[in-house]
Parts: sequence; C-alpha cells; structure tokens
Amino acid sequence: MKLAWITGAHGLIGNHLVQTAPLLAPRWCVRALTRADFDLLDFAAVEREFAKDKPQLIIHCAAITVVSEAQKNPELARRVNIGITKFLAELATDIPLVFFSTDLVFDGRKGNYSETDATNPLTIYGETKLEAEEIVLKNPRHLVIRTSINAGPSPSGKRAFDEQLRHLMQSAGQGMKLFTDEFRCPIPAVETARAVWELAEKNCTGVYHVAGAEKLSRLEIGKLLIPRWPEIKSKIESGSAKDFPGPPRALDTSLDISKVQKVLSQPLPKFSKWLAANPDE
Repeated sequence: MKLAWITGAHGLIGNHLVQTAPLLAPRWCVRALTRADFDLLDFAAVEREFAKDKPQLIIHCAAITVVSEAQKNPELARRVNIGITKFLAELATDIPLVFFSTDLVFDGRKGNYSETDATNPLTIYGETKLEAEEIVLKNPRHLVIRTSINAGPSPSGKRAFDEQLRHLMQSAGQGMKLFTDEFRCPIPAVETARAVWELAEKNCTGVYHVAGAEKLSRLEIGKLLIPRWPEIKSKIESGSAKDFPGPPRALDTSLDISKVQKVLSQPLPKFSKWLAANPDE
C-alpha cells in the first residue's frame, strides 16, 4: 500500500479524510499527523519523519483557520499557513500534495466565483491562504482545494461551523442575530473528504472549488440547522453584516463548483438536501 500523510488530522476535514480513507481510498495507508506526533513548525523533525516514511502523497489540512485568531496574530498565521505549506511543498517536489485553501481569498463583491476569477482577500487569514496557494501551484503535481464552511462532527466538538453555531446558541440566552446579507456555500465535511480522495486518486492538479451546491445566507443556514437541536430554546433574528463591529467581511464568497462537478463520479450536494437526507448526522 502507498503511504499518505494527512496533516491536521485532529481537525474537522483532516479527521474526516482519515476516517473515510479505508472506504474511499483503500489503496492508501494513512498516517494521521497531529501535534502529538511532531510540531510542523519544527522543520528538522518534519524532514526526518519525511525521510523515514517516504510518503507518496501529502494532504495538508493543518492551519490557523479561525479568522479572528489570524487577525490577532498575523506573524503566527504567516508562519503556520505560509511557512509550513512552503516547507511541505518543497519536500513534496516529486509527489502529489493537496493543499486546503478557502473561499475567503475572494472579497465577496461578486459571488459565484470560479477558479479563474481575480482574488482579493480582506483578512489576514485569506491573505496567508492565497500566498500559500501561489507557492503550491508552482509545482504542476500539486492541487489546491478551495472550500467553504464545512459541517459535521470534529474530534474537539468545536471546529465545524455548525458546532460553533450550536455552542453560541446554547449560550445566547434570549436569542442571537444571523446575517441575511452574508452568503457561503456550506458543505458537510464528509462530502469534502469524498471529493478530495477522488481528486487525489485521479491525479487532479491545479485549483478546484469544493463546496456545497447552493448559496445560503447565515440566517438561512441557521434556519436549516436549529430544528436539529430541540434542546436549544433561544431564537434567531435577522441581522446585517454591515452592522458587525469587526474587520470588513466578504459578503458573498459563494463558489462556482461546475469544474469539480464534471470530474466527480457523484456530484456535490446542496446543503439543504443533504441535511434532509441525513437527519441523524
């Protein structure tokens, strides 16, 4: 069997890639890398392990993904999101590497972004991901996956956007506001994992958008999810991202997924239809 490294294996997407590998990628033996194995910022340790393991694929999920954390500590965000990616890409010169990026490389003024649309990130997080993309794409063997917000169970119980919303709703008391004017293309992490394994198996390279097949506002997403949590008594109200006191927000980073839909054997679903078909997940 071939060996694949999956970094960030304790995170949401990384964990789903590990869990789905036996079914979706049976010819791959997976090494699930977490901080307990070694620190990815310790490049000497990474190089030693790489020389020992000789992986034939790297799927790089580890990153600082919380936008506010990256804004507060841009130096660390650059070290993790750019520095580690650059080092892994150099180690993987002769093998495939899959790098996870984000819809937040776009400024949200247009929506329905294709892979060839101009980028213009508004946050440190988006900036670091875009710079890392450019490094990865210098190698024609490598693949960049831009995804949107992912849902599903994570090992920590707080990495997925639905887990975060549920926690906020539980602590909100009377209620909370969700934006009617901020749009994403939510996707279950298990569907992201399925798509990525298939793209890797087909040796796809370049940039692919992997996201849900419908654009939804934050309020619409909340209305889909809250009925699944009968213990939550607080209500949601409509609000506007324009009233948010933080840094500028990209209002519509919906992704055009027509490119990847032509490659996948099973199309990526609409988030609403997936929830209806999987009421217990």
